[in-house]
Amino acid sequence: MYSCLPTFILGFHGCDKSVAEKVLKDKDTLHPSSNTYDWLGNGIYFWENNPDRALQYAKEIQKHPERCKEKIKTPYVLGAVIDLGHCLNLLDSKYLQIVKESYQILRSFHLSKNIPLPQNKPIGNSDELLLRKLDCAVIQTTHGFNDLLVKKGKRSYSFDSVRGVFWEGEELYENAGFREKNHIQVCVRNPNCIKGYFRVKKPASDFRIP
Repeated sequence: MYSCLPTFILGFHGCDKSVAEKVLKDKDTLHPSSNTYDWLGNGIYFWENNPDRALQYAKEIQKHPERCKEKIKTPYVLGAVIDLGHCLNLLDSKYLQIVKESYQILRSFHLSKNIPLPQNKPIGNSDELLLRKLDCAVIQTTHGFNDLLVKKGKRSYSFDSVRGVFWEGEELYENAGFREKNHIQVCVRNPNCIKGYFRVKKPASDFRIP
């Protein structure tokens, strides 16, 4: 009853400028990521209401091209209007419980096959879990099991998107509960959720921002 999110959100995708220009001119579209380490499973990724973080990410990939299949020469931010549809919202207790149950399904399968579970791991000297192979596998298991229930008529919909919050980066100050790169990330599985793309504009300096 209370799980529906607002109809539209603004998402921001960090990428190379050439990619954004092709999308804006309707000559191409953003393609879903299918890495085994994607934080929210497979799909098209956006930073919710956070163009600065999207640009920061694009600049990080430019400096560390080994971290992403996409090569970035000119960091750029592409805006999108997104309807989350049926969202696996990881800020909602109901969906967190579903993901928890999916982990047990994945774990039981790996135990039955005597296969080790994927692991979340840091990159280089960082202590942050930037390679999320376990989380990705759990989210993909959630989608797989949910889609099976849909086929059997036991559930009415597949998930169009996934939404999660992440605490990332250095503490803002000593013993802080806030970090420099905290963000909400959205992974779009159904491309029809993306209602349109736009170029990020600079605010008019003579007016306040509502």
